[in-house]
Amino acid sequence: MAAKSDGAVAAAGPGPEGAAGGARGGAGGRGEAAAAAGDPGVTGAGGPGPRYELRDCCWVLCALLVFFSDGATDLWLAASYYLQGHRTYFGLTLLFVILPSLVVQLLSFRWFVYDYTETAGAPGPAISTKDSGTGGPVISTKDSAVTFRTKEGSPDLGPRPEPSSASAYRRRCRRLCVWLLQTLVHLLQLGQVWRYLRAMYLGLQSRWRGERLRRHFYWRMLFESADVSMLRLLETFLRSAPQLVLQLSLLVHRGGAPDLLPALSTSASLVSLAWTLASYQKVLRDSRDDKRPLSYKGAVAQVLWHLFAIAARSLAFALFASVYKLYFGIFIVAHWCVMTFWVIQGETDFCMSKWEEIIYNMVVGIIYIFCWFNVKGGRSRRRMTLYYCIVLLENAVLTGFWYSSRNFSTDFHSLILVCVVASSFALGIFFMCVYYCLLHPNGPLLGPQMPGCICPEAPGPCGPPADAVTSPPRSLPRTTGAERDGASVGGERAGTPTPPVFQVRPGLPPTPVPRTLRTEGPVIRIDLPRKKYPAWDAHFIDRRLRKTILALEYSSPTTPRLQYRSIGIPQELLEYETSV
Repeated sequence: MAAKSDGAVAAAGPGPEGAAGGARGGAGGRGEAAAAAGDPGVTGAGGPGPRYELRDCCWVLCALLVFFSDGATDLWLAASYYLQGHRTYFGLTLLFVILPSLVVQLLSFRWFVYDYTETAGAPGPAISTKDSGTGGPVISTKDSAVTFRTKEGSPDLGPRPEPSSASAYRRRCRRLCVWLLQTLVHLLQLGQVWRYLRAMYLGLQSRWRGERLRRHFYWRMLFESADVSMLRLLETFLRSAPQLVLQLSLLVHRGGAPDLLPALSTSASLVSLAWTLASYQKVLRDSRDDKRPLSYKGAVAQVLWHLFAIAARSLAFALFASVYKLYFGIFIVAHWCVMTFWVIQGETDFCMSKWEEIIYNMVVGIIYIFCWFNVKGGRSRRRMTLYYCIVLLENAVLTGFWYSSRNFSTDFHSLILVCVVASSFALGIFFMCVYYCLLHPNGPLLGPQMPGCICPEAPGPCGPPADAVTSPPRSLPRTTGAERDGASVGGERAGTPTPPVFQVRPGLPPTPVPRTLRTEGPVIRIDLPRKKYPAWDAHFIDRRLRKTILALEYSSPTTPRLQYRSIGIPQELLEYETSV
């Protein structure tokens, strides 16, 4: 869901912006972007930052195994239906494999074309220099005739030498080979495999390189992981989810002992759905430096949570669809419309344009058919409770209608399936409680909670200043005429002086935040307010800004810090109280 921004490219310099960057984030935004050295008013993440570990590499390898097992079992099952003469089952199974894959490959190739297309009129990203008000150089991404090249570890800037004809020829040949390779990869429907392998390669490079290049490769690894997690989320709910319901419906309709191949295909689709949801949440949290990362224990708990919850949901769908096919279609469309309207009404902030936001909400409506997916910031306990109450009611009604059509006295197999739906849903809720009560990144639900945002140099809160009041003044009661004339009100004698209606609470002296400001190095300022979690940061969505920031980061001798524009908070705010 990437979109080009319509504004300028970005800007840097001193100002009242809030720090948002760090070693875990990339950079980018809409507006004008630049890197400025020596900005004392900017706070950033210091320290070496996180490292790519071997368990991260194992997680990617497991994701590849899930991807191949899901696709291979579906194609194997389609071929089996064709050989058995079940042309309808063959067509539906193959349709749910090919159509979503084509959609995702087109989107992935579109992202590659935009990322690999160079700026017009220059062999590389055009970067100009000008003087800043702080006395340091400002690196701007606006097009200019003056470009420069910075070697690793050297802050010297100089004009870029003109490439020779031989080097230009070799460069064109390399670019042609990359284009041919990417075209072939996407024609073979392996775009996500390439992105998984590239993310693993970039992560290993960040582990083996020096400090400066380590951060550069780590940023690029996060970008690639974000892309492949979005693509996998889209593909699994367009392919694996309908495939799961279709194969379960066929198994229930046939009755008796299930065949091995449909059972394998169903299991692979179920694991793919659960794994993709957990992987998406982990990459999203890892990409934001204002959120604590999701541990692998928490990710496994999420996999089990979604695995059992989606299994119960899909089995209830399959049972109902095996008897009431038309009514099942009506139910799915109605549920999708209601959930999409609910998401739109929540005013999500995911994409950079209105129409892409609507498409995103429609995709989330498809996800809500099967499982919970948080798209709104703030506490989600009430929304999640409401959603699972609706799901529990729907599962009970769908299973009840199917069971009412069976023979109660002799069909013991039907009772077992009803028990499987109930127990699977209960296990899903159990693992959800385990995740939130024991393995949530912010700490146990029943224990001491850690702050959701991370300040590497200060353990204090990362919110507004202590002397700022974010809540509006409370509403005042109306004053009656008798009160104005001094009459007795509520047993008080007339003429008794009443306390003033408005009282000013004395403000507490501001508590200094024990944060060591990092003043060295460049700062990349993004002229956009930061998107709230669970949305991606703008530099992960807007690909033009991602490319710009990567060029600035690679050209800078030190790793730049990120800074989003923060909404100005007045420091002189008073809270009014009422005295009755």
